[in-house]
Amino acid sequence: MIKTYNGSKLGVTSSHRKAMLRNIATELFLHEKITTTLPKAKEVISYAEKIITKAKKGDLSAIRGVSAEIHNKEVVKKIFDVLAPRYKERNGGYIQIIKAGVRRGDAAKEAIVKFVI
Repeated sequence: MIKTYNGSKLGVTSSHRKAMLRNIATELFLHEKITTTLPKAKEVISYAEKIITKAKKGDLSAIRGVSAEIHNKEVVKKIFDVLAPRYKERNGGYIQIIKAGVRRGDAAKEAIVKFVI
């Protein structure tokens, strides 16, 4: 687990926040593009980019570290087979945020989070 936490608390407990970021990141890795609220998008970028950076090493320690964070085996396989090689030459900045207006129900600011091609 990534031990230090300097971001927003998002109005939830630490265990809820950890599970929420893990779930959002898993969906981002699976679909490569998601829509969520702007504060969650800003937090998940930091979380997901650290996982990609760890996966770029490609050794057994990296596999175990990523598997400890992402519990879906097919997503872990995709990270090591598709995403890590794609960004091997890039030093960070794998994900971008595109602001998408406000949500109709509660007027929350929404954002599209996707991988840079």
